Amino acid sequence: MFKENKRLAAADTLIGQGTLVEGKLLCEAGLRIEGEYRGDIECRGDLIIGECGTARSNITAKDITLAGKLYGDIIVSGRLTITATGELSGNVKANSIIIHDGGILDGSCRMERVSDSRTRSLTEGQPSASASAAAGGQGTEAKEAHGKARQAG
Repeated sequence: MFKENKRLAAADTLIGQGTLVEGKLLCEAGLRIEGEYRGDIECRGDLIIGECGTARSNITAKDITLAGKLYGDIIVSGRLTITATGELSGNVKANSIIIHDGGILDGSCRMERVSDSRTRSLTEGQPSASASAAAGGQGTEAKEAHGKARQAG
C-alpha cells in the first residue's frame, strides 16, 4: 500500500508571512512568497510575490507576478506583471511585461520575442502571383490583359 509508485501531482509552494528562508530554491511547480526569501530561485512554474512578500534574489521563472518587493535580476520566459504595489530593483529579461499604474521598475529591461510558428517573415506573408492564380484568382498577366482590353474597347 505505501510502496506504490504513484506520481505525485505538482503542488504549489508557499513561503508564508513571518517566515524567512535563505538558500537556493529549485521549484517544479508554482511558488508564492508572502514572507521573506534570500537566495537564488529557479521556478519552472509561476512565481507570485505577494504584497507582504520580499525577495532578495536572482530569479528564473515562467511567469512572475510582483505585488511586493524584489531586489535582484530576473529572467522570465513568459510574462512579468508588476502590480500597483509591486517594486522591482534589478534588471529584467522577459518576453512580455505589464506594469500597473503605481508599480515601480528601477533597472533595465530587455524584451525578446518568442520564436513561434505563427511568426512569419514579410515575404512569406505576401501571396505570389502564381499562388494567387492557382487559388482561382487572377494572376498579374491576366490583370494586365484585362486592363488593356478595357482600354481598347
